[in-house]
Amino acid sequence: MTTREEKNKEIQKKLENEEKSKQRRKIIKKIVSVIIIIFFAFLIFILYTHYAATSGLIVKEKRIVEPSLPTSFNGFKIIHFSDLQYGSTVYGDELNSLVKKINERSPSIIVFTGDLIDKNYNVSHKEIEKIIKALSNLNADIGKYAVTGDEDNDNFTTILKQAGFTILDNNYDLIYNRSNNPILITGLSSSSKNRNIDRAFEYFNDPTSNKEIYSIVIMHEADSIDEVISKYKVNLALAGGNLNGQIRFPGIGGLLTRENASKYLNEYYKISNTNLYISSGVGTDNSQIRMFNRPSINFFRLATNN
Repeated sequence: MTTREEKNKEIQKKLENEEKSKQRRKIIKKIVSVIIIIFFAFLIFILYTHYAATSGLIVKEKRIVEPSLPTSFNGFKIIHFSDLQYGSTVYGDELNSLVKKINERSPSIIVFTGDLIDKNYNVSHKEIEKIIKALSNLNADIGKYAVTGDEDNDNFTTILKQAGFTILDNNYDLIYNRSNNPILITGLSSSSKNRNIDRAFEYFNDPTSNKEIYSIVIMHEADSIDEVISKYKVNLALAGGNLNGQIRFPGIGGLLTRENASKYLNEYYKISNTNLYISSGVGTDNSQIRMFNRPSINFFRLATNN
């Protein structure tokens, strides 16, 4: 016969087992909840970084006041875009959207600072024809200029020349606008494409040249600027190459760097008397992600006074 004490022990043990079972269920529920939260957080991260953050091209408009600018260039408009990386997150529709946004602003000149087609994308002949057609539809009052990026191959020159661009690799041009007082635009090829700064800035080596001319340089890697301004006068520098770090966090800045484009990851720097602007790019690199860093084009209005 079971004693009262034994019965109480059995009841107590049963209650303890039930309590342990409850605790196990609670722990399992918490683990499952955490797994679900992590799963959906990861899913949201993938959807945001691969899709939402890489789409929706924006236009960043800047007004640059430069008293040394010839008065005939007051109101001069420059569109700057870079790192199209066709075949990454950019295809026909995105390219046509880019062309539309640029043409809506009626630029005086358009500059492209390299990396036209993603190096891992096997672009077809038909797509090349579509790229040429789209870029041919870009309208600029005075001209369209480009320099090569580190990923550009022979297709780059063929496509851009057929689209009406002047390739300014290690070369320069004088731009006139409503007067005989020009500004200078100089182009540097990528550091991996036989960059030659002295040849590019040959204008300043001419003893008869205007050493105070308003000077613009376009280049793929912003890190080249230090060597450039140690030798030559530059008022405005436009670069690309690093997508502003691609993944950015407030207070931290860009996280991903690229060879020869790792020092200047923000979109703007004032270095001595030079305004340096770096494009966040239109496409992406191999990872095909962005974070807090939308694809964009830069739209500059030059002014002689406030």
